[in-house]
Formats: sequence, C-alpha cells, structure tokens
Amino acid sequence: MVRLIMGMKGSGKTKQLIELINNAAKDEPGNVVCIEANRNMTYDIHYHIRLIDAQEYRLNNYDLMRGFISGLYAGNYDITHVFIDNLCKITGHDVDKETEEFLNWLDVFGEQNNIKFTATISADTSAATDAMQKYL
Repeated sequence: MVRLIMGMKGSGKTKQLIELINNAAKDEPGNVVCIEANRNMTYDIHYHIRLIDAQEYRLNNYDLMRGFISGLYAGNYDITHVFIDNLCKITGHDVDKETEEFLNWLDVFGEQNNIKFTATISADTSAATDAMQKYL
C-alpha cells in the first residue's frame, strides 16, 4: 500500500507526516522507518522510529532508492511501514514518469512484503500523473 501526500511548500505536509509517524510508532506491530532529505525531524518523531538521512547515502535517483529500500527490508523483515519525506528532493527529480514508476514499484514491493509506504512530494497535486492519483 502506498499513500502519497502532495502539496506546495508550507502546506503542512511535514506536520501531517510527523503525526502519522508518531501514530505508527504506537500502532504498528513491526518496525517503522523514516527516510528524509536531512535530519530536520530528529526531535519531532518518536525515538523508536529508525530515522535515515538520505544525504548520508546519496540516494539521488530512483534506482538507488529501490536498492536501498530492498536492502533495508533484506536486513530487517520486521519493517511494516516506511515513510519517505520529500521524495523528489531526495532523488533530485521533478514529478515525472520516473516518479510514477517508482511509486508503482513501491506498491508492488509493499504488497509482496506486507509493508506500507507513505511519501510526501512538494508539488501541487495537479502535477501528479493519472496513475499517481490513486495514491493521493
């Protein structure tokens, strides 16, 4: 399952994401991971959440993100939810066909491995492709 939160900068996406993360820390039966563009949420999220700074791993394209997420899961089968803050900023892309393909991959990977994904993108919802609309 993939959930996408889109909105322009300052629209409250990160605040909403922090609330979802902290709720997941209480409610999820497994481990929760948050991948963010930098460590801005360090003091805002529950200490049980595995916070990953994408800059440390240079996750600057979707292929690297696929490999990284696959590796996270290969190392810990107890992951039940992965949050990705500001996906397009991490990968250095605008909302495009590659973003759509990545979200579709997340959906398939999540279904196969029983993992939920929630991602934010700083862009107007009108930028989402038709195929991305189902994740909004």
